Amino acid sequence: MTQNVSPSQTKVGWIGTGVMGASMSRRLLDAGYSLTVFNRTAEKAKSLLEAGASWADSPAAVAEASDVIVAIVGMPEDVEQTFMGEAGVLAGVSAGNVVVDMTTSTPDLAKRIFASANKLGVSAIDAPVSGGDVGAKNGTLSIMIGGEADAVSSVTPLFNKMGSTVVHQGPAGMGQHTKMVNQILVAAGMIGVREAVEYAAAAGLDSESVLQSVSSGAAGSWALSNLAPRILNGDYEPGFYVDHFVKDLGIAVAECKRMKLELPGLELANQLYKQLQSQGYGALGTQALVKLKGRQ
Repeated sequence: MTQNVSPSQTKVGWIGTGVMGASMSRRLLDAGYSLTVFNRTAEKAKSLLEAGASWADSPAAVAEASDVIVAIVGMPEDVEQTFMGEAGVLAGVSAGNVVVDMTTSTPDLAKRIFASANKLGVSAIDAPVSGGDVGAKNGTLSIMIGGEADAVSSVTPLFNKMGSTVVHQGPAGMGQHTKMVNQILVAAGMIGVREAVEYAAAAGLDSESVLQSVSSGAAGSWALSNLAPRILNGDYEPGFYVDHFVKDLGIAVAECKRMKLELPGLELANQLYKQLQSQGYGALGTQALVKLKGRQ
């Protein structure tokens, strides 16, 4: 694909209509793009189908009907099956297509998808995102991109419908490495939010007025502004699942080992979130860290 995508000329395929994917793909549909969707649980695509999207029975079938194929699924093994499985995206593509993985996955898998796609005359991009369910709904995600510059440029109009910060970080895999930087920062921030909320409660402070005081100062952060209020309201619905965050931190830890890099803050966050997951909170949002019982 040499020219930029446009609603009048480009057929978009979308795989994965969960917490993030449903809102992200809906923004493309609302922008006028023709959309063909697949999700393992068909019911989760119902709202998109009612809004005008078409259904396909497999990732390969999505690819056969599309010029650009985007996926945002769960785990690296899901990514591998979605793109390189028997009925995966690469089984249905045509030369000139562009495939985009927006899942947070491993840099090595992004490189392998790129190499496999390249043999078919297809461009592959890794473009994980940050911003949670709020950013997905509002089109304000940060999108971190790895891949060849021409391919990235051609599909940037799609990225601009989903995100407000769209940065090409380099060749295949660099989007995923950038997302690891993001998750290391998020992990440290969530530990801080959890401990600050606990301290405020123990000190007898009014938590809402405390947030008003600290959110706009040097302590301000996305997590403090968006997740601390959810904690105070007892809202632990996932903008981003604990299970998925444990997966992300595990990738970051593995990459650090490969690079012989020691990051004790990351190791602590990984330990705490794995403990939270083991206590049965994996299906809640990352703000559920305040529910963690006991200490390691």
